[in-house]
Amino acid sequence: MRVEGYLPIAAYAAIGDGRTVALVGLDGSIDWLCIPNLDSPSVFGAIVDHAGGGAFALAPDEEFSATRRYLPGTNVLETTFETATGRVRVTDALTLPETTVLTPFRELARRVECLTGRIRLTWRVEPRFGHSLATWRAERRGSVAVAVSGPDAVAVHVWDGNPAVTDADGLSGRLQLGAGDRAMLALTMAHQEPLVFPQRGDVERRLDATAEFWTRWSSTLTYSGPWREAVVRSALAMKMLVFAPSGAVAAAATTSLPEVIGGSRNWDYRYCWIRDSTFTIEALLHLGCLAEARAFFWWFMHATRLTRPRLRVFHRLDGGSRAPERTLPLDGYRGSRPVRVGNAAQSQRQLDVYGTLLDAAWLYAGAAGELDPDTGRALADVADHVCDVWRQPDHGIWEVRMAPTQFIHSKVMCWVALDRALRLTDAGYLSRRTAARWRYEADAIRSFVDTRGWSNEAHSYVGRAGEGHLDAALLMLPIVGYLEPDDPRANATLDAIRRELGRGPFVYRYASEDGIKGEDGAFLTCSFWLVHALALAGRQDEAASLMDQLLGHANDVGLYAEEIDPATGEHLGNFPQALVHLALVNAAAAFNPRPGIVRSERAARPA
Repeated sequence: MRVEGYLPIAAYAAIGDGRTVALVGLDGSIDWLCIPNLDSPSVFGAIVDHAGGGAFALAPDEEFSATRRYLPGTNVLETTFETATGRVRVTDALTLPETTVLTPFRELARRVECLTGRIRLTWRVEPRFGHSLATWRAERRGSVAVAVSGPDAVAVHVWDGNPAVTDADGLSGRLQLGAGDRAMLALTMAHQEPLVFPQRGDVERRLDATAEFWTRWSSTLTYSGPWREAVVRSALAMKMLVFAPSGAVAAAATTSLPEVIGGSRNWDYRYCWIRDSTFTIEALLHLGCLAEARAFFWWFMHATRLTRPRLRVFHRLDGGSRAPERTLPLDGYRGSRPVRVGNAAQSQRQLDVYGTLLDAAWLYAGAAGELDPDTGRALADVADHVCDVWRQPDHGIWEVRMAPTQFIHSKVMCWVALDRALRLTDAGYLSRRTAARWRYEADAIRSFVDTRGWSNEAHSYVGRAGEGHLDAALLMLPIVGYLEPDDPRANATLDAIRRELGRGPFVYRYASEDGIKGEDGAFLTCSFWLVHALALAGRQDEAASLMDQLLGHANDVGLYAEEIDPATGEHLGNFPQALVHLALVNAAAAFNPRPGIVRSERAARPA
């Protein structure tokens, strides 16, 4: 199952509690977990260094096969191991806290039930605090084994199993179960606070209550189309990446999973990108999740206030903006180095973020019917800033680490910013004080895009002004309403991208000869954007066929990494990737969109 110590990325499932996320391998090993929060240092990091990263392994002692599923409508994972002597089921969850009793700061519960025969399992916890850079020590506190590192600690609680044994590398033990027997393991975590030792009954209750919470939440989702199962799973994945204390949505749960095996394009995605705001708000509204949309909207309005009208590319989940990029002395997933934490894209100029913020504000205002005057003034200031900066070169949506240039998608999103400012003005949310300038500059942007961004030779819009290379980000032109979905130029661009950048159902972001160094896989978000654009264009048979093909490439529990290798189907990049799941939801909804979420002029401004 493992190659040189590593599972395929698609062999992981994710569990989360609204504060952090753990990745559970098909062989029962938890190879990724950061504490106290998703963007904190890892305590288990075997996915980026199998020998030194740390893990929480749990598996039968003998050869086994494994199948798994999420309990329906939940983020609670159920893995069934089968051996020559029996079958055992492991139920994993990061439990949600109770409000009536003292609960651990973080709690990972692993319920083990023997279904048939007799079976023996071994568990082992090898904590590696601080991305494997911090020292730690093992202690015993009564019958409980504890690992301590400065202000952080984890305790392993075992019920109906042999007592834990401690050694220099970790904590371990065995379970011996017959049919009908049930054991429980719990990993409780603390950060700068007392370490709580729970009772078994409390852990059992929280595990069941966590499943009930997810079931209740997912049952409220309003999408009812033909792909409901995939949409609900994507919604659950997105919800798992929501940082509950703030409402921010992390781009992914991991750092440095490579875009190509052995490559160096390994980035930290455990932050909230402002550019994802419009996709997030749109998906939440399609799903009927107005409360989550409200929390997220006000989070990013609050997070951006210190730099507005200039916007940063992303923010930490607590709203902070410092995430300096550095390299860790880890081997990397299957030797893919470097392993990075932080992200230097923070210092880039990316003009598309202005369009996504104003678009998100317009979508939110239309659904919630609320924008206070102070927020209106702040958004107007952003629109004024766009008028000042849209002519500048930037690094674009793909955050290329090369000299800034004139990316057409960035210009289109600047047009979106001004268009949405004008729509918000028409709705009475923004002052008309500078609306004439917004309209003038929006027309200037459109002139720039339609003259320097259109190639007669390619018969398509192109990625950079005056050049001939294609860019899959231009699939967004009809989606954001820059072009009517049935505009011949929109369809010509869709067809050119599909022809030149497509590989079966998959779409690359740009051509490899585009002057951007490094290879990568096909970008799954772009494939779902293509579905979305085709559906809006009335090409629904093509769109539905493509959707069905893409859904067949999710992993066994319905999750997607950032990219996929079209030749092998191997998942690549950080996992699970929020933007892919958001694009899936929005593509599914495009077949029967809600009023107000179609952004074309014809739909948004009926005569």
